[in-house]
Amino acid sequence: MTSPTRPRHPVPTPAGPGQESVWDYPRPPRVEPARDRVTIRLGSAVIAQSERAVRVLETSHPPVYYVPIDDFVAGALTPVGRSTWCEFKGEARYFTVNSGNTVVERGAWHYPSPRPGFESLVGMVAVYPGLMDSCEVGDEAVQPQEGDFYGGWVTSRIVGPFKGAPGTMGW
Repeated sequence: MTSPTRPRHPVPTPAGPGQESVWDYPRPPRVEPARDRVTIRLGSAVIAQSERAVRVLETSHPPVYYVPIDDFVAGALTPVGRSTWCEFKGEARYFTVNSGNTVVERGAWHYPSPRPGFESLVGMVAVYPGLMDSCEVGDEAVQPQEGDFYGGWVTSRIVGPFKGAPGTMGW
């Protein structure tokens, strides 16, 4: 009888000066204020810009940035009837993101009643950066986390490897 193969644990990339390794992020995740302005563009327009964003840090994941719903332009977010469950944060509810004639179904989410420890996410909205025209942290354009399940924001300040790419779901 052979035993099932377990996923190989990745080897973290060493962090350079001014960088963070996602392998030093905690599990369960931590929420902390973002240091830089966050800008989200869709349909060639800025749909959100904030100096009040927070980021969620979780082992093996690029940070997910959450922007106060009040920092989105009016009409940019339309609630939809989809929900998912996070073992840490609780039930996520989704939005369609709109800008002019550009519509992204289920392109954003929030936690209206998060589990204990994540109350600071009430009134905050995250977007999938790969579905937007661009997302920026400070003056740096964000690269989206690989895959279509997670919504991490990859910048030059973080190193991986990152969960989300094919073959990484077992990490």
